[in-house]
Amino acid sequence: QVQLVESGGGLVQAGGSLRLSCAASGRTERTYIMGWFRQAPGKEREFVAARGWYSYTNYADSIKGRFTISRDNAKNTVYLQMNSLKPEDTAVYYCAADTSARAVVAGTANYWGQGTQVTVSS
Repeated sequence: QVQLVESGGGLVQAGGSLRLSCAASGRTERTYIMGWFRQAPGKEREFVAARGWYSYTNYADSIKGRFTISRDNAKNTVYLQMNSLKPEDTAVYYCAADTSARAVVAGTANYWGQGTQVTVSS
């Protein structure tokens, strides 16, 4: 079992930045891919970014160049640095983990956090 706890959400003006954190505990083996999803009101949950233990990285086209995912393996924590935020980035951001990168990207990961709200005002 893996437990995921997100933090770092909040209210920010358009053009601002936020850094989300997702701390993993439990069976946090290096085979786990960790990623971020988001769900805006009235919309489906969508993939944002994923990061493996080593160099695997995957980003959604909608956030490329603005968001950066990183991982501190010693702390079992993955981060999402979000820059140049836009009102359309407003959503609940969820952390996910699975041994399968495909599952993480597809949104079918075995483990999910509770989410953290990000609100970008115009």
